[in-house]
Amino acid sequence: MSIRPIRFFHRGAITEVPAASGAAPTRSVLDWLREDARCTGTKEGCNEGDCGACTVVIGEAAAADDAGAVRGLSLRTVNACIQFLPTLDGKALFTVEDLKAMNADALHPVQQAMVECHGSQCGFCTPGFVMSLWSAYEHHQSCRSDNATQPTRQQLADELSGNLCRCTGYRPILDAGQRMFDLPAVALDTAPVLTALAALKQMAGDTTFEFASGASRFFAPTTLTELATLREAMPQAQLLAGSTDVGLWVNKQFRPLGDIVYVGEVAELKAITVTAAELTIGAGASLEAAWRALAQRWPALTDVWLRFASPPIRNAGTMGGNVANGSPIGDSPPVLMALDALIELRRGARVRRMPLADFYADYMKNHLEPGEFVQGLKVPLNGPARALRAYKISKRFDCDISALCAGLAIELDGDVVASVRLAYGGMAATVKRAATAEAALVGEPWSQAAVRAAQAALAQDFKPLSDMRASAAYRLQVAQNLLQRFWLETRTENPLPGSATSVFSVMPHDTGLAAA
Repeated sequence: MSIRPIRFFHRGAITEVPAASGAAPTRSVLDWLREDARCTGTKEGCNEGDCGACTVVIGEAAAADDAGAVRGLSLRTVNACIQFLPTLDGKALFTVEDLKAMNADALHPVQQAMVECHGSQCGFCTPGFVMSLWSAYEHHQSCRSDNATQPTRQQLADELSGNLCRCTGYRPILDAGQRMFDLPAVALDTAPVLTALAALKQMAGDTTFEFASGASRFFAPTTLTELATLREAMPQAQLLAGSTDVGLWVNKQFRPLGDIVYVGEVAELKAITVTAAELTIGAGASLEAAWRALAQRWPALTDVWLRFASPPIRNAGTMGGNVANGSPIGDSPPVLMALDALIELRRGARVRRMPLADFYADYMKNHLEPGEFVQGLKVPLNGPARALRAYKISKRFDCDISALCAGLAIELDGDVVASVRLAYGGMAATVKRAATAEAALVGEPWSQAAVRAAQAALAQDFKPLSDMRASAAYRLQVAQNLLQRFWLETRTENPLPGSATSVFSVMPHDTGLAAA
């Protein structure tokens, strides 16, 4: 390992940020853009990845299985306010300033459409919306010859769910999203970007990237073996994946992180593989990729997938990080527990597995040993056929933290409950299964009487707390109500109108863009 500058492609050239610049490893991309690069189009709003005013687009050479590739280039929106500058190494950074250069002396179609549809009022949020729309515009360039396959209004709304506006009411912005495809096309020239990325890769080599400023060091290993060795040698270092949570520790709590080990360059951790027996989700796979893989096999998860935070958060964050973080309001663990997922842990060369339901010890505490890290998640595929549902309750429909999230699965033998998994987040210090309520159902007919017994048992499984998102009484009542809804949707006789008659149901949400 050797200390070298951070290198990335920006504004048509390779940019270097040397250690001598004094940039801390936790310096945000947003601060670098505004204060060092003087690209002030990108705005700071919430500084916690919630409002979308700082949305930028990151470009990387597309992997073979990249569903969102744009002519060999993978483009993804992220929140610049919570992305640490060293994580840009080897990548391309696009901001609102880049759009003007793509269309000579005219506005880019995305910008022109915003003007024509009056999509901007105070204008503060506009650059973030423009970048999210530009990402959608590039991803859908191939649809221009066939209007029927262009993104629908709902699909555009899904793409923009991480951008908040307090002026327009969103209607004119969505109008602009549809209008931009009617204007003369302007596509990103990916050739110079891919050439620059190839040059960056050659300059970096295959060794661990190290960046340092003061007493803080940033390490980015490129192989799983290097990561395991580094983690074992530095058990107190802060592991970093998408920084969608760790970024807030810096911005809001002003916590020093010390040495950082970044897992985002380990290709093996990003892999999602399928065998006859199990679906394996690498701990470094993005939330977007991981949820897509789950929803492809269990369509009932589609609604929770699209309501999990926002596209910029799902593009940056990882499911492994969401699980390892151990927040009681994380939306992944309840669903994974309902699927009997195993968590795979690694320390050095040793790998061990345990049921995810056994991983959490207490609030924000788990059973990781010093020097150990989450390597992946294993979801069984050849188990019993179960009806599965996932429900998210929050104050806002999009881009909000859950007051309660439930992952519920049931296997019936005729009309009798053979097995059941009732996992809840937001109900206790940890995400956990409702063991007493499950016991009240197993061996009983799947009936209203059994549901009422399980609802009563939930009060023994959880003692919810009251906070800004919900009161304890509300949480318990909603958890009980979701059991009722689950029964109504999965009972063998007269299920709710509109629910699927097959084992897995599709939630009523247009998902064409997400699957594109």
